[in-house]
Amino acid sequence: MANQIVVLNEKCVGCKLCVGACNFGAIAMVERPEHPRKQPLAVIDLNKCVFCGACVDACKFKAIEMKKDAPQAGVNKDEYRGVWVYAEQRHGEISHVVYELLNEGSRLAKQLNVPLSAVLIGSNIKSKAQDLIDRGADKVYLFDDPVFIEFQDDPYASILTKLIEKEKPEIILMGATNIGRSFASRVAAKIQTGLTADCTALDIDPQTRNLLQTRPAFGGNIMATILTPRHRPQMATVRHKVFKEAKAENGRKGEVIENKVDVSTLINRTKFLGFIKDASAHVNLSDADIIVSGGRGLGKPEGFKLIEEFAELLGGAVGSSRAAVDSDWIPYSHQVGQTGRTVAPKVYIACGISGQIQHMVGMSSSDTIIAINKDATCPMMQTATYALEGDLYEIIPKIISEIKKSRCAI
Repeated sequence: MANQIVVLNEKCVGCKLCVGACNFGAIAMVERPEHPRKQPLAVIDLNKCVFCGACVDACKFKAIEMKKDAPQAGVNKDEYRGVWVYAEQRHGEISHVVYELLNEGSRLAKQLNVPLSAVLIGSNIKSKAQDLIDRGADKVYLFDDPVFIEFQDDPYASILTKLIEKEKPEIILMGATNIGRSFASRVAAKIQTGLTADCTALDIDPQTRNLLQTRPAFGGNIMATILTPRHRPQMATVRHKVFKEAKAENGRKGEVIENKVDVSTLINRTKFLGFIKDASAHVNLSDADIIVSGGRGLGKPEGFKLIEEFAELLGGAVGSSRAAVDSDWIPYSHQVGQTGRTVAPKVYIACGISGQIQHMVGMSSSDTIIAINKDATCPMMQTATYALEGDLYEIIPKIISEIKKSRCAI
């Protein structure tokens, strides 16, 4: 039941106190010829009303009443069991974040003593089900139909919602990708449960079986742990590169549950016109083994020429801090951090980056961190595996020179 607010015509005297109290322009005085006194009375536009109650407090004649929803009763949590991973794919290729979620999902499933399942939706993708089993899935719910050849929110959300209502998992994990961010929220709304976006850590409360969903909040200044205590399933999207990929165990045994699709029940409010690949994305930060990033300490946009030379010599990609992007020194596609890419390379070299928490969230999973900075006390230098104190314009050219010498010697 939605919130309700009504004007009691028999008490309203047309004083306009409620009109002055409403900050949203939701109340107007309208002629009411059927009223005994034939005077204008208050009428509330429910499309504008936010149910703040200011008009109720302002009315001296108690002519406005508001009834709010009763708190929604929690579901029977005992009916929900199992951990699910949505196996995002595009054109038959499973997203790498899925293998990361299977790794973490397996850990959570063991804590809860439940099976780990994957949901695979697409066209001509049956062969990919074994890949998910090899990576840890005990079951794969498969929807293989030409109607799913391209991702579209409505049919995908409809089919997953029906499966959830039938099978009742207690946890559903999705990648915090463009598809995941769009898709997960629609599914959560349909099944009336909570959703925590962009998680960087997950755990289980053994007493309540609640999923502890941790994500950055307030611009990355704090880490918030969010619970969904009264609803099931518990849903979370997880950033790419936060967890390690599950290792493949070829030939692992599992169950593939093929589901038939009744296309006539699917509603799609959009028409797919075509897929245009982003030709400009020549730098793939997410998959790079070596990343050289520049920050505010470069002092000027030309500093990235040195960073690019350094990265090219190492066979790596170029990253940046948000400060460098905000200064228009480098495009956003290179940004690492909470509002950019989350990366986990084998080697991350931070040049002139102080290490604000927003940036650290995006690269702290790197195997080896090398920091080059004049300020030995900055967070990045304190966190780094190797810290080089000094002027980056002196240090980096010397490193480049030594690398070139060693290659010439070979």
